[in-house]
Amino acid sequence: MGVRADDAGVWGWQPSSRAGGSNLPSCCRAPWQEGVCHRGLWFRRLLVEPIVKVMFAVYAARIDRDEPLSGLELGERPAPEARPGWSTVNVKAASLNHHDLWSLRGVGLAEDKLPMILGCDAAGVDEDGNEVVLHSVIGQSGHGVGPKEPRSILTERYQGTFAEQVAVPTWNVLPKPKELSFEEAACLPTAWLTAYRMLFTNAGVRPGDSVLVQGAGGGVATAAIVLGKAAGLRVFATSRDEAKRKRALELGAVEAVESGARLPQRVDAVIETVGAATWSHSVKSLKPGGTLVISGATSGDRPSHAELTRIFFLELKVVGSTMGTKDELEDLLSFCAATGVRPVIDEVLPMDRAREGFERMESGEQFGKIVLTN
Repeated sequence: MGVRADDAGVWGWQPSSRAGGSNLPSCCRAPWQEGVCHRGLWFRRLLVEPIVKVMFAVYAARIDRDEPLSGLELGERPAPEARPGWSTVNVKAASLNHHDLWSLRGVGLAEDKLPMILGCDAAGVDEDGNEVVLHSVIGQSGHGVGPKEPRSILTERYQGTFAEQVAVPTWNVLPKPKELSFEEAACLPTAWLTAYRMLFTNAGVRPGDSVLVQGAGGGVATAAIVLGKAAGLRVFATSRDEAKRKRALELGAVEAVESGARLPQRVDAVIETVGAATWSHSVKSLKPGGTLVISGATSGDRPSHAELTRIFFLELKVVGSTMGTKDELEDLLSFCAATGVRPVIDEVLPMDRAREGFERMESGEQFGKIVLTN
């Protein structure tokens, strides 16, 4: 008794487009080829093994707080399975965030969730052939998950976007504007959405106001410079790197200074993602009544000088900010499509060279977003 080769996928195995071979006997290796397999042993094995479709992915296999990239693996992972209320998207482009490095260190990612496909951002094509962008915040809304499920982003509870496919609640799928490429759209849902919310929702700045962006070069900081310029803000930027300061000026900052240097004027708002290393400077740079919005602490979360006296005496506001809503992402997509504003892309790499992108991000050499493509 035998099994036809084109039954191989039906009985228990589906190839990834990058599988590069398998453990199947040669007569069963390609489901699209004609032929008959007469190995009864293999046939019985197929009968008992479950159907598992696989795909190429970039994932966290281990947690290492000191050497995060040691836990990064590239290879085959199970493809998403269909589930009610969810959509599977064929990923065309996905972008890196520092969140992915923090995940490899175990921040926001528990050991019992491993292995976890990394990646929060993606643009691609859904089951109906529509070009789409993903909003990666899942939970609290009750869409696609339980109404009481706490908020998380992809790679914390659910598999991420650094793969050939990703599954998200259908509610999280937005149309991609035709004006944006897949690579450009894939940069927006985390870093650019975070910057958009920091500026226009939480800092509440208006055209003509002044804003300081700490740490030019990072994804959120770069987005804040570009968006601030486009919205008519007077943008100041800081960086330890002279080349990054020059690039900030090219993107629209009116002045770029070394980290910690005194500004020519105090500002209405500060966009803070660096944390401990720049905290004191951020507080001292604000006008009375100004607003400091913080969404990250890449240099640590315990500044040596909290500047509490200055904060209460000048009635400064400190506002925490995390990601953004689906409505804000829709507004950001429309803003980019209408104004011609485009994400700053540092480098585009094929998915199988993801490790190079992680190494570049970890070194801090990039200016703008690193994008992976399928």
